[in-house]
Amino acid sequence: MIEIAIATGIISILASLFLAWHVNRQPKGSPKMNEIADAIRTGAYAFLKRQYTTIAAIALVVAALLYYVFGWHTGVSFVLGVIASLIAGFIGMDVATRANIRTANAARKGLNKSLRISFLGGMAMGLAVMGLSLLGISLLYIWFGDPKLIVGFGFGASFAALFAQLGGGIYTKGADVGADLVGKVEKNIPEDDPRNPAVIADLVGDNVGDEAGRGADLFESITAENIGAMILGLAFFPQFGINGVLFPLLARSAGIYATIVGIFFVNVKENEDPMKAMRTGLAVTTIVAAVAFYFLVTNMLTFNLYYSALAGLVAALLIGYITEYYTSRGYRPVESIAKSSETGPATNIITGISVGMESAVLPIIVISVAILVAYITGGLYGTAVATMGMLATTGFVLAMDGFGPITDNAGGIAEMSNLEKATRKRTDILDSTGNTTKALTKGYAMGVAALSAFLLFSAYFEVANLAVIDVAKPSVFVGAFLGALLPFAFSSLAIRAVGNTAFEMVKEVRRQFRTIPGLMQGKTKPDYAKCVDISVRSSLKEMVLPSLLVVAAPVAVGMLLKAEAAGAFLIGATISGVLLAMMMNNGGGAWDNAKKTFEIAGKKGSEAHKAAVVGDTVGDPLKDTAGPSLHVLVKLLNTLSLIFIPLFL
Repeated sequence: MIEIAIATGIISILASLFLAWHVNRQPKGSPKMNEIADAIRTGAYAFLKRQYTTIAAIALVVAALLYYVFGWHTGVSFVLGVIASLIAGFIGMDVATRANIRTANAARKGLNKSLRISFLGGMAMGLAVMGLSLLGISLLYIWFGDPKLIVGFGFGASFAALFAQLGGGIYTKGADVGADLVGKVEKNIPEDDPRNPAVIADLVGDNVGDEAGRGADLFESITAENIGAMILGLAFFPQFGINGVLFPLLARSAGIYATIVGIFFVNVKENEDPMKAMRTGLAVTTIVAAVAFYFLVTNMLTFNLYYSALAGLVAALLIGYITEYYTSRGYRPVESIAKSSETGPATNIITGISVGMESAVLPIIVISVAILVAYITGGLYGTAVATMGMLATTGFVLAMDGFGPITDNAGGIAEMSNLEKATRKRTDILDSTGNTTKALTKGYAMGVAALSAFLLFSAYFEVANLAVIDVAKPSVFVGAFLGALLPFAFSSLAIRAVGNTAFEMVKEVRRQFRTIPGLMQGKTKPDYAKCVDISVRSSLKEMVLPSLLVVAAPVAVGMLLKAEAAGAFLIGATISGVLLAMMMNNGGGAWDNAKKTFEIAGKKGSEAHKAAVVGDTVGDPLKDTAGPSLHVLVKLLNTLSLIFIPLFL
């Protein structure tokens, strides 16, 4: 049966390459558009080269340590996990920097063509990520023969993803905040105006943060959960035999085929909401996955576990709809933030914080119900099946996420190239939809992180031979407290890093407007390279400390307070991390679309719009730096603890 998983992984990668080829065949537009797109692409490549070099240097040290302490299986699988995760991120960035200009050019003719190009660009990343993960795990399982020996692959993926997501997030939001505060608020010029010195850095950041970072993020998600479910399957070997170990691989295969079917249902008419097309495609993918899971579960396991799979599928769908409600234009939360902007930035920020906090309530209830339903209907292995169900739509969700930065870049290219107003209006609509799909993806990723944390925590108990943890023990209680503390400490460092980068960016943008003659009048070009360099240097410097803190903290707790306290540490970090990420992701997304409400209504430059821009800049580091990085943090802690268990006992 594992041959099916290997074949599906290869098919997924080939389908990704075909979509990338198809997108690349589309016309690119005018020489001016090409000049801007080339600058974005060059900047993105330059950053990834330096970032990947930094990650590789640190990863080699960690790999040597793992090899020395735990043996060659762990060391080798860790290195392969790092490489695969970085490849996944690179593919996302590469396709996005080709699709952005083609999306902008297609928007000159109509909405559906530009929607299809940007969506297929995102789908190329989604299928590549799914295929790489499935193929890597399957081949390592054949090579090593034991899921416990390939935990290093998941750790490597998580390790690389944390650096990629955090570094990319610091880059993109430092540039974004700097560009918006000086450009929109102080100089009253539009977003992506070519006179703004930080505009290229901002557009590059969309690719290295939202594409490369998120590609690595969701690669490590599906990888870690697959390995955790396979380890849990070992505990049920007497009941299900080898099927309990192989089911996660075949479930992932079913998700890939369901995703490919969903591609054909994403189309939009000229005056339709593009989000409607996304909802249709996601619903079709979910239905196809549900049918495929029925045959898989009934043939490989037992029928009652099908209810567990449905619990995961339904939870994923509900979290998506809840996130859309809290972050989309036209619904109460975003409209309330837009309304509050009429009285200034303070009320905008107060309302946005309230919306962010409220938005965490329903997703957590949905996740809690899914875990309980899965456990009641299928026992502990039912939670693994539910996680596989929730992950079944990952490829489609990744495409929706990749769609966001592509349309954002397309809007920037259209603005800087002075394309027609009708074209800019279409790219604004797509950009607003992209804000929602990015928020939806983050909500989905956090929901997956929460459900998978329970799965990985169960795998931790299985490997550590722990039946329960006693919270009455001081060491265990302290472990839980320290775990709950970590996401706050990490988020503080991540947000401060964006603040430091934005501070330097604002000073540089102001300097250029002050000292370059004719810049404000559009007679001379700004020094884009200087702003790009600020983002690169700052993000590479600032990403190291928070990332090393996440790696060191669980090891220190486990070695000092032992395995039971380390288990409590994982629970505390998961609960606080999930809640904090939900609040930051959705609050930031709502602030962003509250700003878009004024821009689409033609009220750019009004006092209310300026207040909304301030709120958006507050939300930027929350939704694109700290929040998404917490997804990785939660899963990294669990996979890391699985590897280091021998030192905790």
